[in-house]
Amino acid sequence: MQGQTKLISFDGREIRLTTGRYAPQAGGSVLVECGDTAVLVTSTRSTGREGIDFLPLTCEFEERLYAAGRIPGSFMRREGRPPERATLISRLIDRPMRPLFPSWMRDDIQIVATCLSLDERVPADVLAVTGASMSTLLAKIPFMGPMAAVRVGLLGDDFVLNPSYREIERGDLDLVVAGTPDGVVMVEAGANQLTEQDVIEAIDFGYEAVCELIKAQESVLKDLEIKQVKPESPAEDNTLPTYLDKNCSKQIGDILKEFDQTKAERDQKLEAIKEEVSISIQALKEDNAVRKVVSENGKSLGIAFKSLTKKLMREQIIKQGKRVDGRSLDEVRKIDAAAGVLPKRVHGSGLFQRGLTQVLSTATLGTPSDAQEMDDLNPNTEKTYIHHYNFPPYSVGETRPMRSPGRREVGHGALAERAIVPVLPEKDTFPYVLRVVSEVLSSNGSTSMGSVCGSTLALMDAGVPLKAPVSGAAMGLIKEGKEVRILTDIQGIEDFLGDMDFKVAGTEKGITALQMDMKITGLSVAIITDAVNQARPARLHILEKMVEAIDSPRDSLSPHAPRLLSFRIDPELIGTVIGPGGRTIKGITERTNTKIDIEDGGIVTIASHDGAAAEEAQRIIEGLTRKVNEGEVFTGPITRIIPIGAFVEILPGKEGMIHISQLSEARVEKVEDVVKVGDEVTVRVREIDNRGRINLTLRGVPQHGEVGIQEPTPTPVAPLN
Repeated sequence: MQGQTKLISFDGREIRLTTGRYAPQAGGSVLVECGDTAVLVTSTRSTGREGIDFLPLTCEFEERLYAAGRIPGSFMRREGRPPERATLISRLIDRPMRPLFPSWMRDDIQIVATCLSLDERVPADVLAVTGASMSTLLAKIPFMGPMAAVRVGLLGDDFVLNPSYREIERGDLDLVVAGTPDGVVMVEAGANQLTEQDVIEAIDFGYEAVCELIKAQESVLKDLEIKQVKPESPAEDNTLPTYLDKNCSKQIGDILKEFDQTKAERDQKLEAIKEEVSISIQALKEDNAVRKVVSENGKSLGIAFKSLTKKLMREQIIKQGKRVDGRSLDEVRKIDAAAGVLPKRVHGSGLFQRGLTQVLSTATLGTPSDAQEMDDLNPNTEKTYIHHYNFPPYSVGETRPMRSPGRREVGHGALAERAIVPVLPEKDTFPYVLRVVSEVLSSNGSTSMGSVCGSTLALMDAGVPLKAPVSGAAMGLIKEGKEVRILTDIQGIEDFLGDMDFKVAGTEKGITALQMDMKITGLSVAIITDAVNQARPARLHILEKMVEAIDSPRDSLSPHAPRLLSFRIDPELIGTVIGPGGRTIKGITERTNTKIDIEDGGIVTIASHDGAAAEEAQRIIEGLTRKVNEGEVFTGPITRIIPIGAFVEILPGKEGMIHISQLSEARVEKVEDVVKVGDEVTVRVREIDNRGRINLTLRGVPQHGEVGIQEPTPTPVAPLN
């Protein structure tokens, strides 16, 4: 089982690529290691399937909790459905790999990355992306690579390559750049309102490191004497494309130039032309070459018709600078925004529409116990801001089965979530757990950025004190040779037939999230710079329309949202509040009808729809945790009587005992001769014994109605910082 290991010195760290040792029956395999993180990546190809018109590529990231020395928390104690973060990493592998396979390939290709060991200083995701390229090259699958990926962080003024989890959390940038020798092929980023220039410099910095990893892969292939299989297009039969070009080009071109029509009208007209040409082909003689091509492959006409439409649309943009809806290249569609569109039973709501893309977002405020627990390899164990994205079939005028969210829904929700996180209030000042759900009601391009805008409206309507509102726009690209056109606010057809989908979200101050996907093999940093800069005026224009709908967070929360009180207690007294078996805290919640959460650091959060009830619970907890000193005087009720004395509630939830000998200056035969349950008495703390028990006395203490009565002065609780 001897393998070959290639060592790469990479920004002070060593990356190890081991080939020929693991998974010998896979098409190609590589173990990628850095620190104590190890990811096994395999690529396997099987025979192509007949009758499909797409590349059946699947990319899987498999988490194994043994990699972090943990046992799964499920009932079965084994890994089940992939957690959300694993799904996002699977997409992170897929997005830069997919455009690098030839468009004509129909073979099943499966890339599986399994995290075998995890070092908290070294995230596994970018190692898996680079490993996917290496294993595919080793499998001798036609592939326009090599491709590699790195992460870029920003600590202070310095960029950091492949930062640790803690450095990512502390820094102002989390950027993943993937590229090929031809340029950048994928960007994924979250940023703390960074300027466009900072983000561009980070992409350029990351791509330089990508080039080093590409050279390392080429070196491995050379050492193993493996020749990379470059894709060679099979001979194409141009009979049908030539026929369509001659008979349909003018009609399709005329439809694409009708700028005042709706999407549905345009689609209907294009479909009618396709039906007409289909009928005309069927009417040809049986020995006609065009009819023969169509009859042998029922999907050939649709593929060729789509290809011709794509060519004509792109020519119109390149030569005339006009898009199918008549907009100029940098023009945003009509914007409509509204906040508070649903009853206040929903804590916050926002409706955002850009052209035919319409998103309804809702915001729900929850308590700390509503945080989502994360049972995966990431060191962060919970999420307090959750964004869910739903894409029903009616949003595109279709019917299909309604199933659980797929990878696309998970990915779009994560992008919108990432865009909002940098502007959320600090937990100490606003301890709510937040969930936003974006329902795509109509889709014609850039629903993820519509979700960002809708989320901002909903959160502000819910009264969440955002640091700044966030908007987003999707940029597109048409590249023909040296001719390049960047499109602002792309719609569905431009996304479908274009070369790039570049989503940019941010505030007036700067960028909070980026996501760029390509359909070509790479893009220069210069073109990316133009796209980022062209997105800024579009974002600000959209932001202006949103601010017209709601210019600041509501002054008050929905009456149906929980009210939270937060304060800090001594962490050593948490056990006192919880009580044996949780009896004390359970009694407080039942008595006040509240929900109480206590963090390890001593932060107590009380949730209730009744403000007075929450304040009562706070008084009880403060009483339980307040330090009582000898000599202090308190007034409280007699709560219970035993033969040797009586108990007094001197503070909410805290009792002390008056021994029978301390009830009076004179001898007392029976406790009930002096006090009974419910009596209000004033007592002095006589002593606190070595077990923490509070012993009280009535002797020498003036009672109500007597001269010189002393009332206790509560010790104030320090506010949260």
